[in-house]
Amino acid sequence: MSAVSSSRGQSGAPSPAGIARRRLVFAMLAGLSFAGLAVLMFAAMRRGGVLPVEGVMLALFLVTLPWLVIGFWNAAIGLLLMRFSRDPAVAVNPMLADDVRDTPLETSTAILVCLRNEEIDGVALSVETMLEGLLREGALAHFHLYLLSDSSWPEIIADEERLARSLQARWGGDVGVTYRRRENNHAFKSGNISDFCQRWGQGHDFALVLDADSFMEAPAILRLVRLMQRHERVGILQSLVVGLPTMSAFARIFQFGMRLGMRSYTLGSAWWQGDCGPYWGHNALLRLKPFTEHCHLPELGGKGPLSGPILSHDQVEAVMMRRAGYEVRVLPVEGGSFEQNPPDLVEFIRRDLRWCHGNMQYLKLLAMKGLRPVSRMQLVLAILMFVGSPAWVAFMVLSAGLFLFYDDYLGQFDPVLGATLFASVMTMVFAPKFATVADILVTRERRQAFGGALRIVAGVAGEVVISMLLAPVMAIAHTVFLAKLALGRGGTWSAQARQLHTVPYASAVRRLWPQTLFGAAGLAWFADVSALAVLPALPVVLGPLLAIPFTRITASPFWGRVALASGLWRIPEETEPASDLLRLGLPALPSAEPQALYGEAAYAEAPAAE
Repeated sequence: MSAVSSSRGQSGAPSPAGIARRRLVFAMLAGLSFAGLAVLMFAAMRRGGVLPVEGVMLALFLVTLPWLVIGFWNAAIGLLLMRFSRDPAVAVNPMLADDVRDTPLETSTAILVCLRNEEIDGVALSVETMLEGLLREGALAHFHLYLLSDSSWPEIIADEERLARSLQARWGGDVGVTYRRRENNHAFKSGNISDFCQRWGQGHDFALVLDADSFMEAPAILRLVRLMQRHERVGILQSLVVGLPTMSAFARIFQFGMRLGMRSYTLGSAWWQGDCGPYWGHNALLRLKPFTEHCHLPELGGKGPLSGPILSHDQVEAVMMRRAGYEVRVLPVEGGSFEQNPPDLVEFIRRDLRWCHGNMQYLKLLAMKGLRPVSRMQLVLAILMFVGSPAWVAFMVLSAGLFLFYDDYLGQFDPVLGATLFASVMTMVFAPKFATVADILVTRERRQAFGGALRIVAGVAGEVVISMLLAPVMAIAHTVFLAKLALGRGGTWSAQARQLHTVPYASAVRRLWPQTLFGAAGLAWFADVSALAVLPALPVVLGPLLAIPFTRITASPFWGRVALASGLWRIPEETEPASDLLRLGLPALPSAEPQALYGEAAYAEAPAAE
């Protein structure tokens, strides 16, 4: 299964020939699946003769396939590794075979906390807890904390300055604490980190990049540092980030689904990506010298929303680091690395559209010289992640339109092949989740960590239904946003609202009226043209139709408490929370002790993000 050569480099990785064989196997599997689904769709259409518009539909269908096929095979390979490999993480990242727990620290690491108009109490608790953990481990002298602010709200700036003074007073004798605020947040987070590199980067070996909602336990941080210290050709080391326990019903459902799909997907992707792994922009360790020298992002020429600073910087920095000859690795191991997920659908869409905007800029980077083939493909896939949405929406609209011109259009489509195609697509869609669920259910310890078999099955059933309803909601959001980009209108990169809150009807309507209109029109159309067609189309129209009430309900603190009390969508950190998580005062952990340190009211008084 591993296809690993006995010849290994400094990082303990498979030889280039071994990685090449893995990639060839993966490419063959993905290519054959892609071709098989394309042939199946064409054969199903042929029954009544392929119309010109159906040729367009076939092309649109093909655009949606790459992420589907790759996700399926990542999950399948990940499941095989989980069930048949002695240590799945070592099988895809052999540097994890090193026992580095007692390795002395000989390097200096900068902890970069990147801020932009963030509620400061949560940041303060996370930073304090991380510093206390490093102090307990006897490692604090090897770190330096940097609070890198791009904030513009006066109340937030005042809280940041107060936090910096407090940290310097308490920790100044044990660790360096530096606070810096840029007056101009040019290039956003990448510009923030670039400014650090130019000012202070030469004084440190590594940098641990954290977002305002990031939290890492001390052992997880030290593992990254010790591994990178030992393996000198590793330029970026990305931890596996999971969601923090939350009271938000929406976030609970989302991160439960992500948790189920993450392990198999990440193992499978790491198996063939190898040294061209992902960088997600936070909870990751950078080797500063090559990062500063080789990962400086260019300004994109031209006019319009795709020009100027590169917004989705992480993947570009990863491919540039690999181009420079350094490895980019992921540690596919859960535990100790966390982030806070958006508390409601509106915030979730806003975050997704920021990524969409940034990923579309990759169109101008595909011709970048010197990239590895896998790196170039990663940029293409990042684009297709969002381009697939308008392709899917257009496919559905054209399908509906055919009923207008052909009374018996369903009769022109082969029912057996159509059902086979539908079953194949649905299997591939949910394969990452079901692969991890299968592994959890047969492992007693993991089964108990997620709340037991009954809660797992009930949670999976609910999450699958909700994810099917939300898929068209997100596809419509992407489509509308991409249409705006095509017309020269970009989005805004403002601060996220991370705290649990009720979403006003006005805000939900303003954000989700296109989805509601699509759902109402679709339901009326299919009900009028063919009652039979309503059944398979029900998730497609029902999700958008109910987007506004769904947003209101899943953002409600009341329903969040109900979801928590039911035990549904539980994650292992709720079953046995680590002491450091309890220190954060998370409301989802009953034994936690909430603390307010540095200006609880400031964020509530700050302007609401739109």
